[in-house]
Amino acid sequence: MILKENNINKILLVFLFSHLLIWTLIPSLVNTNLPLDTIEALTWGNELQLGYDKYPPIFPLFTELFYFIFGNQDWAYYLLSQLFVVSAFFIIFKFSENIFEKKSYSLISVLLLEGIYFYNFTTPELNAFLCQFPFLAATVFYSWESINKNKQSSWILFGIFAGLATLTYYLSLYLLASLGLFFIYLIIIEKKFNYNYLLALSVFFIILSPHLIWIFNNNFSSINYALFRSFGDPLSGFEGPKFIDHILYPVIFLIKQIIIFLPFFLMLFFTIKKTKIKINYHDKKIIFLIAITFLPVLLMLLTSLFSGARIRTMWMTSFYLFTGVFATYLYQKQIYLKYLKKFTLSFLFLFILSPILYFLVSHIETEKRTDYPGKLISEKIQKEWNKNFSNNIEVVVGEGWINGGWYAGNLSYHLSTRPFVRRELKNKAFKGIILIRGFNEIKDCKGHKFQIVNFNDVCMVGNK
Repeated sequence: MILKENNINKILLVFLFSHLLIWTLIPSLVNTNLPLDTIEALTWGNELQLGYDKYPPIFPLFTELFYFIFGNQDWAYYLLSQLFVVSAFFIIFKFSENIFEKKSYSLISVLLLEGIYFYNFTTPELNAFLCQFPFLAATVFYSWESINKNKQSSWILFGIFAGLATLTYYLSLYLLASLGLFFIYLIIIEKKFNYNYLLALSVFFIILSPHLIWIFNNNFSSINYALFRSFGDPLSGFEGPKFIDHILYPVIFLIKQIIIFLPFFLMLFFTIKKTKIKINYHDKKIIFLIAITFLPVLLMLLTSLFSGARIRTMWMTSFYLFTGVFATYLYQKQIYLKYLKKFTLSFLFLFILSPILYFLVSHIETEKRTDYPGKLISEKIQKEWNKNFSNNIEVVVGEGWINGGWYAGNLSYHLSTRPFVRRELKNKAFKGIILIRGFNEIKDCKGHKFQIVNFNDVCMVGNK
């Protein structure tokens, strides 16, 4: 492949469109049901708030917007997922244009991301991590632009996108902390303080303030959930002496990251002529790239080391957005732009292989949540409701995260009236109620009891 500067934009657009099309189409064809995180977000978005028990508010806001436009069409949420991905790719490309002198390197830095399965194979599972992608990418873009141009408009946009990233998922704070350390480095090196830092920080807290008020008014529920997932969840650690966790989990974490990056390293190996490099630590660009690429991962590793927490692989999804830029910048002198045949072949191999593997896994593994017959079950429940009651279904009640978040959430998504979801019934004013509790546990049903194979028993309470 010969990269000509006047063709780079066309190649980029073809890549972005192809990625969008393939990863929207494949899961739409092979999946019966939306993933858990998507169903949960649609449940929360049905009643838009400034925060939720599990997450901050931005992700459900997007799913609700798409529901308003497309309704319960599954393909729309796979499309939304890919819009997050390709928009982040585009922002990364624009950011890298400020790093490289040639657009060819910018393109390579984006194409390298196809070697990380976070940006292809796992993307059909629309979740808060994916929603973070464009906001984190824009945060980095405007932080670099602010540093170099020192425009107040750039500092304001930096603060806005940093706030939106945090309102999407709290782990964004690891990247923001890394940027904060880079600013401290600049203050030390340049021996002066830029008061625009305070401008960006003020805007950040203004964006965050409604959610902070919500957190205080709701007993820190989302913060407590984040801590539970890290330390209290039985899946967060093995039983045994706690001191082992401080060593075991960081080691497991590192091994997983190496395995995940093997395809990326393979593509990189085919791109360069030799692996030896010399880092210029007086180069502000390389220090910045280290800050946004390695510091968040290091901070996460230190969290695991000192707390004994197990770092889930998916948590790292957002932290590798700029690894392609970093690797390309590091080895740019070793790249022959006129001879990239092996790189092109390795890219195409991974680009084609990933959706094929997703297709095969979807057919081999038949017990996934995306195989759940949510639409069929909802149709049966709606039919049974219509036979017994004259009013609409207003609320579905499911105790606990599984019944409330999954079973009840699926009913809400698929039923035409899109009822509210509750984990307990406090408001007795609802006239059309479906209660889902647990398998064979509804004993005192005062309405119509209905059973579906492989589904929780249902108690229907409505007007005859």
